[in-house]
Amino acid sequence: MAKIIYIEHSGASHEVDAKTGLSVMEAAVKNNIPGIDADCGGACACATCHVYVDSAWLDKTGKPAAMEESMLDFAEGVEPNSRLACQIKITDELDGMIVRLPESQH
Repeated sequence: MAKIIYIEHSGASHEVDAKTGLSVMEAAVKNNIPGIDADCGGACACATCHVYVDSAWLDKTGKPAAMEESMLDFAEGVEPNSRLACQIKITDELDGMIVRLPESQH
């Protein structure tokens, strides 16, 4: 288990205990986190799980693959720390990770 902290654009914070092996998107959906729609169900075919990974965690989440980068082209407000939550697998190493949701996802 790893604690993942989701922060809405409004500042509302949601802390969840997420099972290792799930994606950050799956943990959000299972815990009814607002702003993570996951329209494609985690197939990396949309950008409705766009998050900003807190800078302290970027090295631990790895770099986005080419397919994820292509999907991020469709997201609003993309920043250097933008990721698709469906592409980040939860590991014990991510315990305490903070992700923020873009304004367009509320």
